[in-house]
Amino acid sequence: MVTSVVVPAGTEAPRRPPAVRSRRWIRGESWAGYAFIAPTMVLLGLFVLLPLGWALAISLQHTNGFGEGRFVGLANYGRLVADPLFWRSALNTGLFTLIVTPGAMALGLGAAVLLNSLLPARALFRSILILPMSISGVATALVGLLIFDENSGVIDKILRSLGLPALAWQSGGVAAFASVVLVTLWWRLGFNMLIYLAALQGISPELYEAARLDGAGRWRMFRFVTVPLVGPSSFFLLIMNVIYSFQVFDIVFVLTGGGPQNATSVLVTYAYDNGFVVRDQGYAAAIGVVLLLLTLVFTVVQWRISRTRDLVE
Repeated sequence: MVTSVVVPAGTEAPRRPPAVRSRRWIRGESWAGYAFIAPTMVLLGLFVLLPLGWALAISLQHTNGFGEGRFVGLANYGRLVADPLFWRSALNTGLFTLIVTPGAMALGLGAAVLLNSLLPARALFRSILILPMSISGVATALVGLLIFDENSGVIDKILRSLGLPALAWQSGGVAAFASVVLVTLWWRLGFNMLIYLAALQGISPELYEAARLDGAGRWRMFRFVTVPLVGPSSFFLLIMNVIYSFQVFDIVFVLTGGGPQNATSVLVTYAYDNGFVVRDQGYAAAIGVVLLLLTLVFTVVQWRISRTRDLVE
């Protein structure tokens, strides 16, 4: 027997409170969000967090990569303090970063300003500058080797044809370091230019027109209109260029191999030598962990400085 409930005329069936419906809607939205980010989080855990944890564990061991390692605690980090080659590589990394980061950003901004103006054949020049982005760092370094090789490089051939002395791009410390910097600037120019060009195209032309009516010249418009308005892009490029400079390996490895006499050795090449040449993988992992910490500290400091400046403004 089925009992039916008759609702009196003029009355409505009871409805759930709005708070209950809101909580269920929020819960459903949360589960949907978790479902969307789950694949990314799984990949991040497998290919980033797990290797980082494994590298940290290896840095506390003395191991050559074969068999079981011997736990040595912080001994590998203690070795870093007294290792002159580590400090030489760290100094080279810092110097490389100080030269490449502002250089690549300045060249990228200058190229973006030119390509954003009425420059003839802008599409052609844009394609030429972006071209290095489409090839790997190893391929870029091989092209650079054709230019800077001290025996058969293009530059030395030109110098000899003019009766000038050739430069020792591989056997001279300063020249070798300069070749690495120049090839890196050529490789990074296109990426910086592309980011700045996107930022410039988002600036309203009315701002430049207003500045021109106020009597501002090209330099003052660049300084007081362009540079402040591309500030977010500059912050992004600063972080990206510093991280890349800390992690540079392929160009140095192909061009100089860290030589001559460790003149171009950076932290990543030094870690590679210890991990895969000397087979002291615990010590190499310790170098990698220190490099990671330096990168994180720099990123956090820059983020806090940028956040503080935005709050003040």
